[in-house]
Amino acid sequence: MAIRRQRPEESREERWLEVDASMTGTLAFKDPVNLQINGRFEGTLDTKGHLAIGEKAQVKATITGESITIRGAVTGNITATGRVELLSTARVTGKVTSPRVSMEDGAILQGTLEMSGGIGQSAWMTIEELARYLEVDVETVTQWAKGGRLPAQQEGDRWRFERAKVEEWLAQEKVK
Repeated sequence: MAIRRQRPEESREERWLEVDASMTGTLAFKDPVNLQINGRFEGTLDTKGHLAIGEKAQVKATITGESITIRGAVTGNITATGRVELLSTARVTGKVTSPRVSMEDGAILQGTLEMSGGIGQSAWMTIEELARYLEVDVETVTQWAKGGRLPAQQEGDRWRFERAKVEEWLAQEKVK
């Protein structure tokens, strides 16, 4: 596996972790990282910061992140809280969910596009999305919802969480 720390075309302050390898599995980052995949990857990518898929990359993955730029081939669902950019050489097969999406001429999207906001940005979140957003496990979120500690709505056996109310709750919790 080759890892380069900085792309020359980027500013000196902005550092990138580049992966030129074939990998299978899960890559998850709790802290913001600028990551570029240039090789083959199969599995799950859960990133914070900026994720770039290089022009020659072949990715088969479920991808979640903040800002995602795609130049290569991606098969799988992509969810971003910030922005997804499909550059002219991008070939995406799957569902793209993000509040902001841009596509250059030549980019190919075979699938669906939902501009509802991505994780933590849409009006409502599932228990799994909220657990990821809060960086806790699903059981903890369930306990908080059942105990009334967290603003939630129960519909049958499922919980839903209104983003605006969760953000309010978070702001109040930080003050305590």
